[in-house]
Amino acid sequence: MTKHTDNNKGFKRIVLILLSILIILSVILYVKIKLDEYRENKSQREVSQVLDIIDIPEEDITPVVTERMLKVKKLKQENNDIVGWLQIDGTNINYPVLQSKDNDYYLKHNFKHKYISTGSIFLDKDYDWNKPSSNLLIYGHRNKVGLMFDELIKYKDEAFYKEHKTIRFTTADEDAEYEIMSAFKSRVYYTDETDVFRYYYFIDAEDKEEYDEYVTNCKKSSLYDTGFTAKYGEQLLTLSTCDYEVENGRFVVVAVKRK
Repeated sequence: MTKHTDNNKGFKRIVLILLSILIILSVILYVKIKLDEYRENKSQREVSQVLDIIDIPEEDITPVVTERMLKVKKLKQENNDIVGWLQIDGTNINYPVLQSKDNDYYLKHNFKHKYISTGSIFLDKDYDWNKPSSNLLIYGHRNKVGLMFDELIKYKDEAFYKEHKTIRFTTADEDAEYEIMSAFKSRVYYTDETDVFRYYYFIDAEDKEEYDEYVTNCKKSSLYDTGFTAKYGEQLLTLSTCDYEVENGRFVVVAVKRK
């Protein structure tokens, strides 16, 4: 009887030790995850402030070449993949836009080429600056604390749209504003699905018909009527991020360049 009791005590002791180890490992993992999140959020906040800390001599600024354009040009010296700077006033969306030879690299890297799970805001690889193409299709992850493209989701609310109608996109050659014409929910469709709007395939219109079809689909899909549309030949800007309401969901905001 004593031997049996001792065996039970020994077994319970082993179980308690294993549980203790499991709890300790779980705490360590949790702390590591939170530290990683803190570092990444800190890094993304620092990225959003990069443009502000660049100094430009006043004599270099002209009515044609703005301070912002010169800052982007200077930033490109650090990484030539930087094609511009995207900002929506009144939100946390204030980041460099990058473009690489594929649409994978900047999913997990920042503009300093350092790995980061939330990646960068980046332009579709197929956009051709030599034309330029019809549509600046720009992707970005969402972030739990409202960074990156997380606040793009707020455009589901028409009241938010009415307070934030304009997107600013600055390159080394141009400082432009885009007026939002559509905001809609979408998803990545399966290859066998037909009669669906795959907005993510549209970069450059072959003709007026293709351009008008894209604009029409954007307007039809929109959650509300902005009272604003685009005409063939006008530069478009499309922002795309994840939407967790459905599997492979996406949320999209489309804007037109102001003249």
